[in-house]
Amino acid sequence: MDRLAMLRKMVETRPGDPFPLYGLAMELAKGDDLVEAEQTFATLVERHASYVASYLMYGNLLVRMGERERAAEIYDRGIAVAGAAKDDHAQGELEAARAQL
Repeated sequence: MDRLAMLRKMVETRPGDPFPLYGLAMELAKGDDLVEAEQTFATLVERHASYVASYLMYGNLLVRMGERERAAEIYDRGIAVAGAAKDDHAQGELEAARAQL
């Protein structure tokens, strides 16, 4: 079974766990299917809004896709989520990415 198929199966069998969905989004982002990667990240932040790691990677993907305004929105949401989680490291990374737009 290839990595994408394995991750898709994990997403199906563990819908309450954000990590398989994050892994799928990251794997898709490594390939050429940026649209599906974006959709997967969108699902991730909708279903698991408190999963801090998703915001930086989602925003970075949007920048790659030329969607700078949407990336700014995602970075801003991530900054708020990281702040609420008291994750200073992630908050700093998100703030730096936001400042580079």
